[in-house]
Amino acid sequence: MGNKRIIPCLDVDKGRVVKGKRFQNIEDVADPLELAKKYVQDGADELVFYDITASTENRSLFLDAVEKIAKEVPIPFTVGGGIRTLQDIQNVLDAGADKVSINSIAVEDPSIIQQASEKFGSDKIILSMDVQKVGPSKWSIFVRGGNKDTGMDAIEWAVRGEQLGAGELVVNSIDGDGVKDGYDVELLRTIAEAVNIPIVASGGAGTKEHFVTVLTEGKSDAALAASVFHYGEINITELKKYLQSENIPIKE
Repeated sequence: MGNKRIIPCLDVDKGRVVKGKRFQNIEDVADPLELAKKYVQDGADELVFYDITASTENRSLFLDAVEKIAKEVPIPFTVGGGIRTLQDIQNVLDAGADKVSINSIAVEDPSIIQQASEKFGSDKIILSMDVQKVGPSKWSIFVRGGNKDTGMDAIEWAVRGEQLGAGELVVNSIDGDGVKDGYDVELLRTIAEAVNIPIVASGGAGTKEHFVTVLTEGKSDAALAASVFHYGEINITELKKYLQSENIPIKE
């Protein structure tokens, strides 16, 4: 078991970090660069920035902000939202991002995963999945900000994503998004047992214990969270010390 990673997620809308619950009731939180710097100081292993309205508003990404972040943030960071073409991926990487997250476009045209991984390398291509439970031990993939059920089975999609060349999966539980009741451990464990690439758990962090559970029982390689970090409910430095005390391998 390699080192587990703690990854703050910054949802960006019109240049500001925002947060909601289950993709609704969006509130303004902070400036992305200032928040990113704080998380670097606190010991975050990586950062993720999602332009949450780029897809639904059909516009390009916040590349100017990515360039500023790249100059001041020394840890790896991923950018997603509104990625539609290989050129979009090129632009984001050229702006300084380490990885690119694709979601809706991959569902519409799965071949972009293979094309992107062949062109830029699997380690730079993250497949992000918005997942909702639709029955006992059954989950479906949703797109367009969690508004549209594709009818695709989440486990099958994870397996296909790996086959096409994705280097990592971000599995976001819509049911748990911003609710702080814990990650969907059953979902994450099921996917982790079906693929061989790293799994990043997303959606549901509320307590330090939730991180322990998802990194052990949930078999996730990393835990992503937003609200608990943004609002100071959990400090990353203290969280990492707690995880070490629970014998979870974590980067100092």
